[in-house]
Amino acid sequence: MSQWYKLQQLDSKFLEQVHQLYDDSFPMEIRQYLAQWLEGQDWDHASSDISLATLLFQNLLSQLDDQYSRFTQENNFLLQHNIRKSKRNLQTTFEEDPMYMALMISKCLYEERKILQAAQSAEQVKVGNVQNTGTLCRVKERDSKVKGVKDSVTEIEQLIKTLEDAQDEYDFKYKTLQVREGEANGMTQDDCKKETLQLHTMYLQVHNMRQDVLRMITAALNLAEHTQNVLIQEELVEWKSRQQIACIGGPPNACLDQLQNWFTTVAESLQQIHQQLKKLEELEQKFSYETDPIPQQKQGLYDRTLSLFNQLIQSSFVVERQPCMPTHPQRPLVLKTGVQFTVKLRLLVKLQELNYKLKVQVVFDKDIGEKNPPVKGIRKFNILGTNTKVMNMEESNGSLSAEFRHLQLKEQKNVARTNEGPLIVTEELHSLSFETTLEQGETNIKLETTSLPIVVISNVSQLPSGWASILWYNMLTNEPKNVFFFLNPPCARWSQLSDVLSWQFSSVTKRGLNVDQLNMLGEKLLGGGCNSDDLISWARFCKENINDKNFPFWLWVEGILELIKKHLLSLWNDGSIVGFISKERERALLKGKANGTFLLRFSESSREGAITFTWVEGPAHDPDFHSVEPYTRKELTAVSLPDIIRNYKVMAAENIPENPLKFLYPEIPKDIAFGKYYSRPKDSAEPMDVDGGGKGYIKTELISVSEVHPSKLLTTENLLPLSPEDFSEVAREISPTELMICSEYAT
Repeated sequence: MSQWYKLQQLDSKFLEQVHQLYDDSFPMEIRQYLAQWLEGQDWDHASSDISLATLLFQNLLSQLDDQYSRFTQENNFLLQHNIRKSKRNLQTTFEEDPMYMALMISKCLYEERKILQAAQSAEQVKVGNVQNTGTLCRVKERDSKVKGVKDSVTEIEQLIKTLEDAQDEYDFKYKTLQVREGEANGMTQDDCKKETLQLHTMYLQVHNMRQDVLRMITAALNLAEHTQNVLIQEELVEWKSRQQIACIGGPPNACLDQLQNWFTTVAESLQQIHQQLKKLEELEQKFSYETDPIPQQKQGLYDRTLSLFNQLIQSSFVVERQPCMPTHPQRPLVLKTGVQFTVKLRLLVKLQELNYKLKVQVVFDKDIGEKNPPVKGIRKFNILGTNTKVMNMEESNGSLSAEFRHLQLKEQKNVARTNEGPLIVTEELHSLSFETTLEQGETNIKLETTSLPIVVISNVSQLPSGWASILWYNMLTNEPKNVFFFLNPPCARWSQLSDVLSWQFSSVTKRGLNVDQLNMLGEKLLGGGCNSDDLISWARFCKENINDKNFPFWLWVEGILELIKKHLLSLWNDGSIVGFISKERERALLKGKANGTFLLRFSESSREGAITFTWVEGPAHDPDFHSVEPYTRKELTAVSLPDIIRNYKVMAAENIPENPLKFLYPEIPKDIAFGKYYSRPKDSAEPMDVDGGGKGYIKTELISVSEVHPSKLLTTENLLPLSPEDFSEVAREISPTELMICSEYAT
């Protein structure tokens, strides 16, 4: 049974998590059509191998072509259109970077497996953890409230029908009595009194039922108001908070479908109450009297119903997917001038009569533009592309949405930027506003929503600093219009920042940061021990140089992230890289281990990101530690790190070069730890024919070689204990490494 089929059998609460994994960059319909094929490919390997990634990308396009042919044979025009659009989007987004597509698919499949595991655990253990139990209880409570609103309106509907029948019967008997009283051979006086008494009783019943209906409508409106306040002030606010967290790499935000169902049910109930009030008005026009409660209360109930409906509609207009460049899907809210970006709006009140009735317009920096006097030095931009869109249900799986796919920003060059600007470019926050009008009867309801603040850059080199601003803002505030946040940015607690740092790794790989790794980063930021309540300033995080280096903390972390994504993804995912570790902690781990035990850590001196390995040699009571000069993107582009580790040699004059690396910490044999990543088997070299014309060239490979002075070389035959000063000298002599081309003859 395929993984995709298993997912479709899960409860709705798990299916909502699956929905959140897929968007237009890789739509769910492709996952559906190519389920078995996608699950049969090695996307993990492809995410770090450009050749395999390119091959799988082309194969995926071919699979889509085959699917298109099947739809053609079935004369399914709509599905033909959708599959062609999906193929074009994939080509636009991933043709230049198929490895990123492989990474994204790999992560989606991984997250699916986690969802399946969570569902299986929930099935096996009926009582989940407190958080999940609380969430389920809250959802059930909200379901109950919304159902209560709907049930109360249904009950009113039934009572109005009973009232109408009673009023019709009263009207008929009243007119009949009048006719009979006017006839020559009319009723006796006793009969007349008897029927008049019956008629009065019916009148009292009608009057009481009218009062009951109005009381029930008032109660239903009270319940609707309370319920929608909970939805707007609690559920919607919480969803927006989760969206902020998801934007900066946190857990995926829950799907909006549940919230949409609640909003829509309440809106339908309010519409039904409005119709019921109209029905009461019709009954009043047919029959009214001096103490009739309908004319006394109807206007107040009309106004309250309309006010609640307006409030619900206005609150239901949300940014479902924040502005994002398809070229950088994991860096939303940072937009580059001249590069297309997408943004998606949604109306949580899904009413069929609103389909194609709402035309949304995009406005850039509306709040800043409305300030008087205007803020000096803030850049201004024009929006290029189609800046209006009609909301419809056909393009978004039935939700009432509008997606802008081809917007661009262009700076207004005629507006000179002066030195009076209060903020640097990557600290300037801007916003996109979205406006539309709903014509509801005689009233017009103006709807407006605003994106989270965005950073606009003009060069891709500004992306890391722009992303730092997005991280800091969304970590510390939920005010969507606070565009001058960085005039006086607050400090962050280490407990907050540590989570965000871990998310930066888990959002692009399968592993976040563990406690030891985070402690090392905290000590680096704070200059000593770190506690959860310690405060870190914005300048310390992103602007000040760390220690004696000439770059800030965040740019160092960003360089390592890029190194992992491009060259170390598989090793990071399987836990082979210790990564962030102090030298003191490194020595403590290696001390007492077998000679040749080594670990992998990131360099603290490279802004662009680099990785090194340190190994231990010598007696257990007084070992020596050696670190090689860190490998940067340049070296890792030429040779993968597993091949470097396999072929690494330490060489000194009059000594045979040998590989000192034996065991990956704690005690995993090197070839077992890295064997599956080697580029080719060790014994695959083939000799040439004696006459030189046989099987071709001698195979070559690039290896890393470190040269040291013979007196400083430590071997198993001649261990030279070194003082810390001597070790520093050895480290300096071991550090220069060269990539050498070597040939091996098979014997």
